[in-house]
Amino acid sequence: MDFSYSPKTLDYIARMEAFFAEHILPNERRYQEDVEANTRAGKRWTPTAIIEELKPKARAAGLWNLFLPGVHGAGLSNQEYAPLAEITGRVPWSPEVFNCGAPDTGNMEVLVQYGTPEQQARWLTPLLAGEIRSAFAMTEPGVASSDATNIATRIERDGDHYIINGRKWWISGAGDPRCAIYIVMGKTNPDAATHSQQSMILVPADTPGVTVMRPLPVFGYDDAPHGHCEILFENVRVPASNILLGEGRGFEIAQGRLGPGRIHHCMRLIGLAERALEFMCRRLNERIAFGKPIAAQSIWHERIAESRCMIDQARLLTLKAAYMINTVVNNISKTEIAMIKEVASNVTQLVIDWAIQAHGGAGLSDDFPLAFAYAQARILRLADGPDEVHRNSLAKMELGKYITRPPR
Repeated sequence: MDFSYSPKTLDYIARMEAFFAEHILPNERRYQEDVEANTRAGKRWTPTAIIEELKPKARAAGLWNLFLPGVHGAGLSNQEYAPLAEITGRVPWSPEVFNCGAPDTGNMEVLVQYGTPEQQARWLTPLLAGEIRSAFAMTEPGVASSDATNIATRIERDGDHYIINGRKWWISGAGDPRCAIYIVMGKTNPDAATHSQQSMILVPADTPGVTVMRPLPVFGYDDAPHGHCEILFENVRVPASNILLGEGRGFEIAQGRLGPGRIHHCMRLIGLAERALEFMCRRLNERIAFGKPIAAQSIWHERIAESRCMIDQARLLTLKAAYMINTVVNNISKTEIAMIKEVASNVTQLVIDWAIQAHGGAGLSDDFPLAFAYAQARILRLADGPDEVHRNSLAKMELGKYITRPPR
């Protein structure tokens, strides 16, 4: 298993690093100022000017749709894209600049793999161009959504149409006024086999009966203008041609969507952890407590060393998963995907927590990006499945190795 970067990947890394140094890092404060200016103008849920200014520059630099391995993107494999996702993870808002932000990435992959030519022409083309945004409506407030078989939203056939009824929440991106399309998961046949009851369907955001109820804040952050919203679907009628792949194929699509998406999330988390470690070390070197630099305190030596080990371990495990997803039969390795989802978010949250501690009260403020980073890392211990679900899956797979084997 070779984790060395190809010349093509190294070229992309150099270009991405240069773009970050010139355009992203110097504009971190500008992004916050844009959001604040929109808020004062009564337009909080308006796209930020800085991102709109940088998107054409990223596209001109050839740093666009990097996550897509086929002809629609840069032609990079998951393993080749992984280090680029890590770079974008350093600044949580930056993936959108490169048209590589969730949930659009996963939704574009769904349309590439499972969409009809008509569906692709209507929705994939403008998504690839960064002209619209999208959302993925799966989680529900009325059931334990960690078990996706609990989904209660109904998708019922009515002649040449389907009618959707249900309530969804934590729908990332639904607050953005450019969000034009939802991929909605619901039940088309409650009497079918457990994993064949669900389907996915395309619902234009302006369809009558679709109501965005409210944005849901995370630790006080509403993530405007992106948002994580609660949405009500009341007798929403869409053409039957909007179904993806066919009735009962929802879980199949979900598995195809979540594998690469989790790799992207994990590599972005690792980038966030690296940034937190950098902030931690700089702060410890600068501050004096009890007559000597805080960096000289032995507890911080231990935490810095452990951070370095954990981040590198998480990166190697994620690169392994990226390698496996492109080479293993069925194009996925469930064990590796489950491991990275559990490991990367926990490692990142712990490193950020130590970085906050190193900054004292300043770490809790918005003078540094650490508090917001902590909220982002904590989200991903639930998004795409909670830790407990992935650990349970891992344990079952491990136990299964020894069911028919006598102990040695």
